[in-house]
Amino acid sequence: MRASWQRDRGAAVRTFEGLPGAVAVSHLRVYDWPAADGLRGGTPHLHLTCSEGYVVVGGAGSVQTLTASGFRQTPLEPGALVWFTPGTIHRLVNEDGLRIVVLMENSGLPEAGDAVLTLPPDRLADPDAYRAAVALPADGSEAEQEQAARTRRDLAVEGFLALRRAVEAGDPEPLAAFHRAATALVRPRADDWRERWQRGAAAASEVTGEQLDAVARGDGGHLADACVHAEQPSAYGKFGMCGRLDVYRG
Repeated sequence: MRASWQRDRGAAVRTFEGLPGAVAVSHLRVYDWPAADGLRGGTPHLHLTCSEGYVVVGGAGSVQTLTASGFRQTPLEPGALVWFTPGTIHRLVNEDGLRIVVLMENSGLPEAGDAVLTLPPDRLADPDAYRAAVALPADGSEAEQEQAARTRRDLAVEGFLALRRAVEAGDPEPLAAFHRAATALVRPRADDWRERWQRGAAAASEVTGEQLDAVARGDGGHLADACVHAEQPSAYGKFGMCGRLDVYRG
């Protein structure tokens, strides 16, 4: 948590210096690689503990979503704001140069581990098989990284289409089985994620409470320590799940 402590009239008042609410931001250029069903776009996946939002800044496309309530396709065009809660399987479809500013809960946890791709069931049952299927070669060339990203995208689309067929046929079990497998895959990381939440979103909320208490007692000492932050992306064009990412330090 980026925070500072200030003392005024004997009371400690903190200022949270991260992005508002401990969200994180990245800029996404959605993949235009065609998949087996003829659509171009990203890798279907879900998040287990984080909501995510899209602000469309260029191009055109849609986001396909799959939940226990069914399949939905939401158009995306400049100015659109779309967000979804944990458990929403989402697949971005790029129709014409789709570019998005992505808003992520919990200090960017969706890009730091809280994501499970909709791979076929045999790749989900074994954590080692899953990790091997989704990993990108850290020291590989750009061509090697692109090939690995496309391969995992195609596997995830295969699994997504199977889940969609089951949901649309009225069979809830394949989606429920995917939820169970996803939870089992990430369970060992829950303590690390809790620490990230405590440093970020939980701390930001606590700080707001302290500031409200200070204002209620007529104490505005923390206002004298206002500050401004500005950053440029720390990396450009990283291969992400849904496209090429410009990311910030966060």
